[in-house]
Amino acid sequence: MTASRQGYVQIYTGDGKGKTTAALGLIVRALGQGLRPTVLQFMKSDPSWGEIVTLTKLGVPVQQCGLDHWVFKGEASEEDLAAAAAGLAKARALVDGGDYDLVVLDELMTAVFFELVPVDDVLAMMAAKPPAVELVMTGRRAPEELVAAADLVTEMRPLKHYYDAGVEARAGIEF
Repeated sequence: MTASRQGYVQIYTGDGKGKTTAALGLIVRALGQGLRPTVLQFMKSDPSWGEIVTLTKLGVPVQQCGLDHWVFKGEASEEDLAAAAAGLAKARALVDGGDYDLVVLDELMTAVFFELVPVDDVLAMMAAKPPAVELVMTGRRAPEELVAAADLVTEMRPLKHYYDAGVEARAGIEF
């Protein structure tokens, strides 16, 4: 990485497929250019998913801070809140630590929506981001405050999806 490289804040949000996939594509591109990427996944806890297996093989550090159950908005347990708080502390350390050029915080927008992570804490992390770090956050329902503070926001919008015809998530394609 060169000292003059400017990092930005990107958000991939929306109800369409492709948010995590877009962030993973950036990781591949970053690796090809000699950058140092890392991933922290909120609300995910299965290390056998295809992207985790592949990133590990590529030497990309991946951490998960989700628990093994679904969280409903307004019904987060103390355990859910503690896991999210620990995840946010890890996220800050990854962004601020100087070891990574690209930090992907997968499903952070979803964790904010489900009231596991306070929006003000994410805004503070964004504001304190070192200039050379590229910060990418994914997840549905990105709050307007985060959209306004980001440098690039892409909304994935479904036009047609085979889920609507009853197709289940498929190994190697959706996970």
